[in-house]
Amino acid sequence: MAETAPAAPPMAPAATKAPANKAKKAAGAAKARKAPGPSVAELLTQAVSASKERSGVSLAALKKTLEATGYDVEKNNSRIKVGLKSLVSKGTLVQIKGTGASGSFKLNKKQADCCTEAEKLPLLFCAASAWDSFGCGAFPFRKTYIYTD
Repeated sequence: MAETAPAAPPMAPAATKAPANKAKKAAGAAKARKAPGPSVAELLTQAVSASKERSGVSLAALKKTLEATGYDVEKNNSRIKVGLKSLVSKGTLVQIKGTGASGSFKLNKKQADCCTEAEKLPLLFCAASAWDSFGCGAFPFRKTYIYTD
C-alpha cells in the first residue's frame, strides 16, 4: 500500500480574496464617519438635567430614558458607561451613590454656575485671572488670546 499526498488546492481563490478584503476596508472607512446627532455625553447630560429627582438619576433610569428617545442602549452600553465616567471625571456630573458607572448621578451645580458665567465673557478679554474669579479654578476649554497691541 502506497500512501499518496493529497493534492494541493489551487491558488486562485487566495488571489481573489485580497481585493475583496481591500474593498471591505474601503467600505468600512466610508462608514467610519461620525453618526449624526448629539454625542453620548450630551444625551446623558440632557437626560440628567430633565430629571426632577432630588436624589439623582440611576444608571438604569438613564438607560430607560435614552431608550425612550430612540437610542440603541444594548448596542452602545459600553459607550454609555464610558461617557458617564468621563462626565464625572470632568465634573459635569456628580456621583451621589455607587462607584464607577453604577449608582446615581446629578448635575454639578458649582461647575454649571461658573462656566455659564464664564462663557458670557468675550473671547478677547478672557484671562486666567478672570476664570479664577468665578471660583471654579479651571481654565477655559477653548484657547484664549490676549492682544496687547
